[in-house]
Amino acid sequence: MAHRILIVDDEADIREFIGYNLTREGYEVAEAENGEEAVRRTEEFRPHLVLMDMMMPVMNGREACEAIRSNPATSNTMIIFLSAVHDEESLVRSYSSGADDYITKPVSMRVLCSRIKAIMKRIEPQGEERLVSERRTFMTDSGEVHLPVKEFEILQLLCSEPERIFSRQEIYDHVWGDEVIVGGRTLDVHIRRLRRKIGDRHISTHKGVGFKYEA
Repeated sequence: MAHRILIVDDEADIREFIGYNLTREGYEVAEAENGEEAVRRTEEFRPHLVLMDMMMPVMNGREACEAIRSNPATSNTMIIFLSAVHDEESLVRSYSSGADDYITKPVSMRVLCSRIKAIMKRIEPQGEERLVSERRTFMTDSGEVHLPVKEFEILQLLCSEPERIFSRQEIYDHVWGDEVIVGGRTLDVHIRRLRRKIGDRHISTHKGVGFKYEA
C-alpha cells in the first residue's frame, strides 16, 4: 500500500514537479494550493505526510499546520515545511506550530526523497513486531511471517495509523479499489487469516465501524 503525500504550494509548477517525482517513487499524491485547502484536503485524503510551503495566500503554512494539529482526525499527520524562508525565527516558529521537519528551498529531489523516507519510517510500527515492506512480511517475537498481497496491504493500511479505526469501505477502496467487485465477507476472511498468523491482539473489531491496529 503506497504512502499518501499531500503537496501544498501556491505555485502550480512546483506542485507538478514534486508530484511527478514522488509518484515515480511510488507515493500516492494529492495537491492543495493554499493553507485553507490543505486543512480540508488533509481530512479528506488522509495523507501520511503533508509537504507544505510556508508563505501562501488565504492561510499560511504555520496556520494550516496548527489547524491540522488541532483536529483529532488529523492531529497525527506528519508535516514537513518546504520553504525558501530559512531564518532562525521562522524555523523555531514552524516547529512550535507542530512541524516534524523543515527543509529549505532549493533542494534536490534526491535529498527531498531521502528526508521523506526518513520521516515515513516514524509511522511504521516499532520494536520487535513490525512490517517489512521489501519482503512483504510481519516480524513477530517468534519469527517472520510471510503474508499474501491482500493480507499485507490490509495490515499495512491499518499500521499506517495505529489506533485509528478504518471503516470497511476505506479498506475496500484502498486495497481492492473502486473497479473490483468483492464479496461482502471477503474482508472478514482476510482479517481472520491475519489474526491466525500474527495474533488476535493486533487487530481489533469495532462493530458497525471497522477495524483498528492495536499498537
